[in-house]
Amino acid sequence: MSIKKTFVISLGGSLIVPQEGVDWKFLKKFYEFIKNQLMCGNKFFIITGGGRTCRNYIEAAEKITNFSDKELDWLGIHTSHLNAQFLRMIFGKLAHEKIVTDPTARIKTSKKIIIGGGWKPGWSTDYVATVMAERHKVNTLINLSNIDYAYDKDPSKYDDAKKIREIDWAGFREIVGSKWIPGLSAPFDPIATRKAEEIGLKVIIINGRKLANLEKCLQGRKFSGTVIS
Repeated sequence: MSIKKTFVISLGGSLIVPQEGVDWKFLKKFYEFIKNQLMCGNKFFIITGGGRTCRNYIEAAEKITNFSDKELDWLGIHTSHLNAQFLRMIFGKLAHEKIVTDPTARIKTSKKIIIGGGWKPGWSTDYVATVMAERHKVNTLINLSNIDYAYDKDPSKYDDAKKIREIDWAGFREIVGSKWIPGLSAPFDPIATRKAEEIGLKVIIINGRKLANLEKCLQGRKFSGTVIS
């Protein structure tokens, strides 16, 4: 008999809105995947990133005038809300009727899918998902991105970049640093990293497009990805 579980997922914006535009094919497959998981009794908190839409706005803003980091963060927050709202509409009646914009707030719903986006300036939606996991006493956060593993350095720039299968938080902090920059592209943002370490959260970084592999992860079977703890 399968055990009912609650999962917190940080859904990278790169999966929702890559360079080419909204990836409806992925979203359709993701919808079917999560719907099937509900039949097993599982529950999901899904926090969406801003994706390419966010970076398009930030890049345009920087060419026009001098925006503050706080203002640029708000662009990211609002684009994540757009993605969250779109995902909520895709799931329809299966999801809570409102997107969550404050992960510390009490959520009154019997729905098994709760979707949220950005919260405040100063961090990415990875941090929001981390706070959501703490608030709802979930000890593992699954970070869905467009990469199979985290690396010790950017593999697009360094040929000797090494994939990471397991690492502790101290080692991971050395890779991502400690400073947040609006629109930062990192496996897991520095502020979320600090928070996750503080609360003893385990984070799994996995390629969200490989849903069969994700299913293994949710079932507690052997999977391909990076585990940080």
